[in-house]
Amino acid sequence: MANSENLKSEAIMDQMKQHLATDAGKNLIKKIDLVYQFRIAPKKLGFDEVVYTVDLKKGEVTKGPYEGGKPDSTFSFKDEDFVKISLGKMNPQIAFMRGAMKIKGSLSAAQKFTPDIFPKPSKL
Repeated sequence: MANSENLKSEAIMDQMKQHLATDAGKNLIKKIDLVYQFRIAPKKLGFDEVVYTVDLKKGEVTKGPYEGGKPDSTFSFKDEDFVKISLGKMNPQIAFMRGAMKIKGSLSAAQKFTPDIFPKPSKL
């Protein structure tokens, strides 16, 4: 497993934890009500991935695989692509079509994954 301290996405996940505690975050939890798992690789998909779970049912962000069963959708990214998507600099649908993002699980749940679920860049 990769050292997550080298990943730029670690800071985004830390911000996400704080964001979910705000009123905007609580509204997001009510609106989405899904569990996403993120597999983030430093350089190449499938290698040295760090796994995060973003539980938008309970409002939690944890490092490691989802322990409450099966996540609604699992996304695989390279660290730099995850950062671009979370900052709104890359469209998730385009990333998927280009092969920069892989999805397992429910595609309808995956479609609710947009840059809007992340805190705005000014907070990063």
